[in-house]
Amino acid sequence: MVFDCGVWCAKYLLCIFNFIFFVLGTIIFGVGLWLAVDKHSLIALLKLVESERIEQFTQPQVIEQLAYVLLVIGAVMFFMSFLGYLGAMRESRCLLSTYGTFLILLLVAEIVAGGLAAFYKDKVRAESKNFLQTTITSYSLGENVDATSLMWNQLMGNFGCCGISDYRDFEASPAWVSGKGNRTIPDACCILKDVAKLVPRDEDCTTNPSDSNSFYKKGCYEVFTEWLIGQRELIIGVIVVGIVHLVLIILAFALCKAFAKYNDMRL
Repeated sequence: MVFDCGVWCAKYLLCIFNFIFFVLGTIIFGVGLWLAVDKHSLIALLKLVESERIEQFTQPQVIEQLAYVLLVIGAVMFFMSFLGYLGAMRESRCLLSTYGTFLILLLVAEIVAGGLAAFYKDKVRAESKNFLQTTITSYSLGENVDATSLMWNQLMGNFGCCGISDYRDFEASPAWVSGKGNRTIPDACCILKDVAKLVPRDEDCTTNPSDSNSFYKKGCYEVFTEWLIGQRELIIGVIVVGIVHLVLIILAFALCKAFAKYNDMRL
């Protein structure tokens, strides 16, 4: 079918966008599948690298949880980009309209979520704190560390904070209570001399925390919220993603209309 320049550009621009997302989705899904099936080979590979930061990610629980996240993300990217790419290449109005509809639903969900978050700001803060409280109940130490515990350690170590509101939040974790010994706070709550290895500057910090050797009274929720608000790059990134999302919707339905027009001209 012969199109004018505008339709031709829109068709191949949509193809290029979706081909890139298709390749990325396939890679992400493949990595997730590999981790889910054979996590031990990755553990052996990572242990060849002498890095304390990398060693934290070699726990089987962490890799298993990461695998499921990658599988979901990869599958969604694969499915959506497949619809868009195949619809554009085969000039299928059915596939393109389905693709555009999914994108609209996703965009509406994002806008609604953002609007509700802004309108019910106080309730969102309360619910997000409740969610974090559920994650901290599984906080653990040593060989039992999982992805959630690793996330908390990295958050506290890098942002200089402790728990959600303060150090007492960890008392809700049975694993922490049973394994902490004479500790009052985790190592990550201390002022660290080595953030990568979570080594406290003061050796007595975990057993005798104070304002001078730790952040035990400084909750991570407020610290992270303030940091998030101040990230201009993140805001710009969200805007760029929204623009790309909107462009893809416009291209999909513009091509549907163009294909319908040319089909009518042939009749």
